[in-house]
Amino acid sequence: MQQDITVQELLRLHQERELTLVDVRSPGEFKEFTIPGSLNIPLFDDRERAEIGTTYKQVSIEAAKQRGLEIVSAKLPAFIREFQALGPNKAVFCWRGGMRSRTSATLLSLMGIRAYRLTGGIRAYRQWVVQTLESFEHKPRVIVIAGHTGTGKSLILRKLAERGYPVLDLERMAGHRGSIFGQIGLAPNNQKTFESLLVHELLRYQDRPFVLMEAESRRIGRVVMPSFLAEAKTSGIPIRIEVPLEERIRHIVQEYRPEEHADACLTAFRQIHRRLHTPIAAQIEQHLLDHEFEEAAGLLLEYYYDPRYEHAEESYTTEAIRLRVRHADEAVQRIEQELKRLF
Repeated sequence: MQQDITVQELLRLHQERELTLVDVRSPGEFKEFTIPGSLNIPLFDDRERAEIGTTYKQVSIEAAKQRGLEIVSAKLPAFIREFQALGPNKAVFCWRGGMRSRTSATLLSLMGIRAYRLTGGIRAYRQWVVQTLESFEHKPRVIVIAGHTGTGKSLILRKLAERGYPVLDLERMAGHRGSIFGQIGLAPNNQKTFESLLVHELLRYQDRPFVLMEAESRRIGRVVMPSFLAEAKTSGIPIRIEVPLEERIRHIVQEYRPEEHADACLTAFRQIHRRLHTPIAAQIEQHLLDHEFEEAAGLLLEYYYDPRYEHAEESYTTEAIRLRVRHADEAVQRIEQELKRLF
């Protein structure tokens, strides 16, 4: 009932929606990095894993195995029930495709539940991600959605994705909006998770004539995009969105929800306040303290973000297409018109 499976076979079956992926590592390991779309049914929780590891190092391998058996025996009925609730085709994996996944697959087999086991575990999957990105040749033309802070570029991309357009939403993959305030209300991803999410999206759109992405710098929060993608962006076709200042302020307040994250907003601002003229910095901080978020956002745009954007705006090999619009929905309509013209 147990069958080993390679990374390539596992991903093919998962893409065809014929396979449920189950990470049997501890919740902490799962949170740190896993295969996108996987469920977590841990054989050991974080405390139990630490205990067995300590026993392994300080006592013996046999003692660690014995303790592991005691722990698994107590939770076996619940463990099996979770797998029985899943679809017919399942694959389990752990760190190196070793004891935990082998034990899980064997236990499931004894209960008449078929489960594949990923050869090499998630470490083999990580090697596949790294090797794929290192040798990747990006084919689609990149359409770069650019514009001042608050233009709603991420919202525009989400709306385009909902309409079926090929979008590389790098901020979503990074779990970060790319600015000093970028992680407010979000859970930033590490480089491993970012690359894992990215490689699947790149492969998904590799045969499309174009992909859309935001005009990001190479570093987005805690992660860095691959150099080949940064180069593809620079040689892409920029579409610069221009919206009124009032709409940009409204969008920022709606997107960041500063009333729910007032302390985080203040903390983030204090990391950059020295870069502003002292009286302006004092005004912004007072607005934040008084929960006058629209006023604070307006001053930040005028005295911090807009000057930085104008100074740092990239030179693309193609002249930017400039679209003046009132809001994100109009931007989506205009971009669709440009895409039909271009492709």
